[in-house]
Amino acid sequence: MIRAGGALVAAGLLVAAAVASLAIGSKAIPPGDVLRLLLHPDGTDAAFVVHDMRVPRTLLGIGVGAALALAGALMQALTRNPLADPGILGVEAGAVIAIAVAVGPFGLHHLPGFIWFSFAGSAAAATVVYLIGSAGRGGVTPVRLALAGMAVSAALASSTQALVLLDPAAFERFRHWGTGALSGHDLSVAVQVAPFMAVGTALALSLGRPLNLLALGDDAGRALGARPGRTRLLGAVAVTLLCGAATAAAGPIGFVGLVVAHAARLLVGPDNRWSLLYAALLGPVLVLISDITGRLVLWPAELEAGVVTALIGMPVFIALARKRRLARL
Repeated sequence: MIRAGGALVAAGLLVAAAVASLAIGSKAIPPGDVLRLLLHPDGTDAAFVVHDMRVPRTLLGIGVGAALALAGALMQALTRNPLADPGILGVEAGAVIAIAVAVGPFGLHHLPGFIWFSFAGSAAAATVVYLIGSAGRGGVTPVRLALAGMAVSAALASSTQALVLLDPAAFERFRHWGTGALSGHDLSVAVQVAPFMAVGTALALSLGRPLNLLALGDDAGRALGARPGRTRLLGAVAVTLLCGAATAAAGPIGFVGLVVAHAARLLVGPDNRWSLLYAALLGPVLVLISDITGRLVLWPAELEAGVVTALIGMPVFIALARKRRLARL
């Protein structure tokens, strides 16, 4: 009952963050007027701001936040690595360079075309990072996996910059998208990525119980009815769909999975059935609050959501890495 009540509170926070996202900006609109304009648009400037600018931005923030948070929680459960995150383990960087290739050499400028590159890049980068992190004596460890991910991310980021600098048109497109931005998108972007995010979300939430069984070890999990290979494959598909769709839509928004997954486990414990649900609810809250903060700190200019989440997430990552290092001394 306590966990169910907490989920309702998290849902309430999500609703409040969505309303704030619709109301707050360079043109402040009272929440009552927001509701009225949503139901009865009157052709005013305020109605244009709400319908054409803030509704797509808010819906995209909800989808991207849930996708990245679920992906982070899944990655941490699958790899048993508390430092796992789509940005830290190179998954987002793989999607970004794949989209750079799609936009530059292949000339694809619309989401339905380059989203498939994003999926392929996410999966390929995750595979490379795991192979590097598990090479050598001692096998894979959380810190080695994080270091491998950061090294691959840095290499891919440099390659991405080289690609877009060679193509002025691609550079102009990446200049805004590459910072992790919810602004500047119309409603069609959220609609186009919604099916992929929905399938990835359903897959992720369905893996709660199998992941709980695998946490006991593969042998114990099999004895209790788990299928480790199937669970890991479905988890990898879910992570690819969630990260690929989120990155294709809004660009790289880092540390959401890391911060939210830890917050969810802090609230509900190690039960993946509940931590995945909480992550899906709290991820959008973090992204929307970061986006709102970015609208206010440089008003009337804006700071992109990806920059704000990096400022929040980097201290969390450093603290977690130090904690694990000290625990091994």
